[in-house]
Amino acid sequence: MTTSTPIETAAVLWSTNDADQADRPLLIIMHGYGSNEGDLFSLAPHLPLDPVIAALRAPLPVGAGWAWFPITDPGNPDTATVDAAVAAVLDWLDALPQQHPSVGLLGFSQGGAMALELLRASPNRFSFAVNLSGFVATASKPGDTVLADQPVPVFWGRGTADGVIPASAVERTQAWLPGHSTLTERIYDGLPHSISQAELDDVVNFLRAQYGQSTTEPMA
Repeated sequence: MTTSTPIETAAVLWSTNDADQADRPLLIIMHGYGSNEGDLFSLAPHLPLDPVIAALRAPLPVGAGWAWFPITDPGNPDTATVDAAVAAVLDWLDALPQQHPSVGLLGFSQGGAMALELLRASPNRFSFAVNLSGFVATASKPGDTVLADQPVPVFWGRGTADGVIPASAVERTQAWLPGHSTLTERIYDGLPHSISQAELDDVVNFLRAQYGQSTTEPMA
């Protein structure tokens, strides 16, 4: 059994202080392989103001950055290592001093895979997921039955020039998401393994819809 390495609480980047977090929704942001908590946190100024944003650092050191799970077979990670990372995030969430009316998930690459795996591990806990250039990591989980009956909104964005995520992982995700989510899928022509301005605009509109805002306002 793989032991869960805890999330480093001191490394979490918050968009606001403790006093401003009460009674606000929480948006958990998870970076990709070899990156760090500051990467996607740079998107925070462009995102809706409704949620408190928490950018987590993945628990496993790799090179100059961090990873949620090792890459042994790209797009098909070992189940135990994914489960350990998921358990670490759930334990961190359980230990928060503040309760939030809703919790959303946003991740890129491995972080996108984590967003979907967290949904599958605790389907009644999260209100939506944003999966950017990520994938479904395993073939089946007990929470899949719940999501099939009570699908959760998911945004899935990816580029046609992404040479990092294997086609088999994309195909697995294409097969799984429609039956387990209310899916918003966007494919960006020529986009490599990254996030474009067009994709960010679409993510902002998706988030606004989750928080009950109009999706026709221009981005700040």
